[in-house]
Order: sequence, then structure tokens, then C-alpha cells
Amino acid sequence: MTTETATHRPRLSAVMRDTKQVTPLELFFDLVFVLAITQCTQLMSDDSTWSGLIQGLLVLGVLWWAWVGYAWLTSVVDPEEDAVRGVIFVAMAALLLVALCVPGSFDDLGLTFALAYGVVRVAHLGLFLLASRDHPELRRSVIAGLVWSTATAIAILVGASFLDGLPQFALWGLALVLDMGGPYLFGAEGWKLVPAHFAERHGLIVIIALGESIVAIGLGVGGELSVGQGAAAVVGMGLAAAMWWLYFDVVALVAARRLERAAVGREQNEMARDSYSYLHFPMVAGIVLVALGMKKTLGGVEDPLKVVPAFALLGGLAMYLLSHVAFRYRHIRTVNRQRALQAVILLALLPVAVEIPALATVAIVTVLVWVLIAYETRSYGESRARVRREEAAPEAPG
Repeated sequence: MTTETATHRPRLSAVMRDTKQVTPLELFFDLVFVLAITQCTQLMSDDSTWSGLIQGLLVLGVLWWAWVGYAWLTSVVDPEEDAVRGVIFVAMAALLLVALCVPGSFDDLGLTFALAYGVVRVAHLGLFLLASRDHPELRRSVIAGLVWSTATAIAILVGASFLDGLPQFALWGLALVLDMGGPYLFGAEGWKLVPAHFAERHGLIVIIALGESIVAIGLGVGGELSVGQGAAAVVGMGLAAAMWWLYFDVVALVAARRLERAAVGREQNEMARDSYSYLHFPMVAGIVLVALGMKKTLGGVEDPLKVVPAFALLGGLAMYLLSHVAFRYRHIRTVNRQRALQAVILLALLPVAVEIPALATVAIVTVLVWVLIAYETRSYGESRARVRREEAAPEAPG
């Protein structure tokens, strides 16, 4: 290869990235998403009604799909390339504006939210178009799917900013459904990814969401720390630890391994789409709802939770468990009955939760989850140990 050819060779191409590990730039990008999640929790906390709950979940869904797009992008393109870095920095600045607009996204900041969100999505689309220029299959997938979904989502959100009430809710819901439905409409054959990186990236976003639940505990305390608040904080930390255990003890390990062993192409892409892009959203949304319930609990540990915060705590944890059930079914076509049963029990506790002190509700929920963990750990003892041994074993030299 001549020096001239090397000099003029495009630096950005859709070759697989050199490393399976998440890069510092991706972690830096995710820090802005942390603020966005915090803002969604704050939006629901400020308006603890069914309307506020729906608003928060719609905003979280829109933000989630933007984050998912960048997870797919950086599983193809090396984000540390100078040109890519520059575009991602622009996207981060726009995402910061989006996060700052979240509390007013259904009010006077709706148009600013939509326009800043448009910059985030256009930057993502531009990088994918540039990266796919030498890869016809990926190019076709980008043009067929991303161009349509990006333009549609931005246009609908801009239109929604001029409305209010039910029509505005309907447009937000339509934007989310059409955007997330795009991969099903246009297929998954042409996409590319590095499975180990893709799984790790989604595991890290679960940790970020769990971190938000801990932040919510701190924000819920406010001024002086009472004995009851201290007890609730400790119990809430126990609940967050239990949710971490449910995902990272075995589930994340098995899922990442199955994704890596899936046939490259349509099978692997569809597994990544279903298990991670889709089913991780109710996991993250469930964690955010639990964070809302914890924040309200810390605000009045001796008083019963009101209906919406109680539903956020119990329903959010039930959503988290049911998404695990669906996650397992997608991979091995079996149902985790004990997690499904506990989700039903949690929802059945709602009438009790609005009558007893909030601290008691959180304590009951935390005990239930740890009992579930103890049962699973004992029931799956040998298979669990085998999975964890395989993960700890060093890789054979290539």
C-alpha cells in the first residue's frame, strides 16, 4: 500500500472494533444519560399522579431508544477515532440539553426538548451513514430503518410540543411505538455488533439505573437524618443490592454467553435486539420506578405511601422481575416461575402498602426479594456454580 493510499483511506469504516471492552468515551457518554434518568425520576416525583408517571415513562422510553442507537453504533465503529469523538461530543452536548428539558418536556420546554433530541438522533444517523459506505448490507439497513425512524420520531415530537393533554400523550406514544418498532418492520439481517461489548454496555446501563435508585435515597432524605430515614436508607440499599444480584449473579453471564455463541447475522442480531434493546428497557424502567418509590418513602417513613408511589415501588419491582422472566424465555424458552410468582405477590400487596408505614412496605419487599434469591441460590446451586466458574476461568490463548 502506498503512502498516498494510506493517507487518503477513510478513517471511519464499519469494521468490527478492536476491543470487546467498553471504552472510556462510552462511559463518559453514559454519564449524561445518568442525568437524564435522574431527571425522569424527578419529573415523576414532582407530579406523583398517574399522568406524571406516564409522562416520566414516555420520556424515559424516548431517551432509552436514543441510547440504544449509540450502543449499536459503538459496537461497530471505534468511538475513539478523532472524527467519531467530535460527533459524539456534539451528541453529548445535545443530550445534556435534552436532560435539562425533561421536567418541562410536556410544557414550555417541549420544542427545545424535541430539537435537541433531533440533534442527538441526527448525529447518530450521520455516523452510521458514514460508517456504512463500504458495507452494502449495513448501508441498506441504515437507510431503510434509521432514516425513516429518526425523521419520524423528531417530526412527531416537534408536533407534540404544540399540543397538550391527551393528544400530546398520544403523539409521544406514537413516536415511541413507531421508533422502537422499526427494527421489526425492516429486519435485522444487515446490522453488525461485537456481542461481548454489546452485553457489557447494557450491563453497565443497569448499574447506572441502580445507581439512580441510590441517588434517590439521598435526595429523599432532604435535611436532617431521622432514625426512621436511616433505617429506610439501609433497607433501600439492601433492595438495590438484591436487584443487582438478580441480574448480575447469573443472568447477565448466561445471556452474554448465549449472544456470543449465536450465529453471526440475523440470529445474533435478533437476539441482541430482543434481549437487550427491547427487554432491558422494562428492567431499567422498573428500577427507575423503584427509585421513585424509595424517594417518596424517605420523605415520610412513618406515613403510608400514596397509591402512585406505592405502585411505583411494587409495580416497578414486579416489572423488573417480569422482564427477567421474558429475558430468560427469549434465550432458552423456559419460564422462571418463582420470579413470575413474586411479581404477582408484589402487585397483590398494593392494597396493604397504602395502609401501613412506608418503611414497613420497603422492609417487606426487601425481605421477599432476598428470600427469592436464597431459594434460587439453593435450588440452582450446582448449575450456578458451574456458570460462575466458567466466567472466572481464563480464556484459552488464541
